[in-house]
Amino acid sequence: QVQVVESGGGLVQAGGSLRLSCATSGRTFRTYTMGWFRQAPGKEREFVVAITSSGGSIDYADSVKGRFTISRDNARNTVYLQMNSLKPEDTAVYYCGYRDGWLLTRAGAEYGYWGQGTQVTVSS
Repeated sequence: QVQVVESGGGLVQAGGSLRLSCATSGRTFRTYTMGWFRQAPGKEREFVVAITSSGGSIDYADSVKGRFTISRDNARNTVYLQMNSLKPEDTAVYYCGYRDGWLLTRAGAEYGYWGQGTQVTVSS
């Protein structure tokens, strides 16, 4: 089993920044892929960004490219999402997904483990 815990959400004004963290524990592997997804009220969950444990492969959704930056600390089994220039449309619950192995995918079904989510609210 793998435990996934997100943190760092909150309320911020448009143009502001937040940094989300996603920590994993349990039966994790050295090679893994982690992805951030978000779900706004009344909308489907959407892909935000994914990274492989090597850090060599990253995929950003067009909507966040240039504003969000993902990074990882393998020693801490943690992935970070630095979110800058936040917009009201970024408001959502942000979820972190984990999967064993290197597969840079935007499909949520490919991630076997999820955290409980962290709320990000951007006011205009």
